[in-house]
Amino acid sequence: MTEHSRGFVRDNALSLAFGGLFLATLVGQALSGAADYNAQQIADGLEPVSLLDYVTSSSFGVDVMENWQSEYLQFFLYIFGTVWLIQRGSAESKKPGEEGPESDEEQRIGRHATEDSPEWARAGGWRTTLFSRSLGLLMGGLFLLTWAASSIAGWAAFNSEQLGRRQDPVSWLGYLAEADFWNRSFQNWQSEMLAVGSMAVFSVYLRQRGSPESKPVGVAHAETGQTG
Repeated sequence: MTEHSRGFVRDNALSLAFGGLFLATLVGQALSGAADYNAQQIADGLEPVSLLDYVTSSSFGVDVMENWQSEYLQFFLYIFGTVWLIQRGSAESKKPGEEGPESDEEQRIGRHATEDSPEWARAGGWRTTLFSRSLGLLMGGLFLLTWAASSIAGWAAFNSEQLGRRQDPVSWLGYLAEADFWNRSFQNWQSEMLAVGSMAVFSVYLRQRGSPESKPVGVAHAETGQTG
């Protein structure tokens, strides 16, 4: 490995590590999901399917999209929520009194931008306004896209089960009114809300030395917005 490539890996180690873990767990989900699906097929007296058939099926698609959309919902709500809401003592929160979008000077935008500020932070007008909210808008857009994808995949899977029971399929809008869709959605959403809320509170009293998600070990519990 060259020095340049070692530098790239070191500088991007966090995203590369989690990218690798994402792919590994996605493959694991596909393999275990196919095995479970085929076990059910055999129990029902039906033919098992290939791995390719399974990963292109609505059953696999709905499971993946449900997880993705709940994660993007979590980040979307957290990004916007932490603009205005605080948790005293949490490393995940701004300090009390700093609620809100902050001033242009604090955000280094427009005439307060520096030479190394992003171009759209210096530009002013609609470009700076859009760039100032781009992360939250992206997460919100990804949530809507994955929510739509999960609803379509869930609709296909639901209708497949309906036909298997010799019942009439439903329209997409009809599926959105089904308890099955909302049960799947709320199962995923509530776990994300629990995880975010727990992290905000636990970071008040617990530490992880060296992590920017934690306060420094010796910082007081009441200190807010500190990172280690």
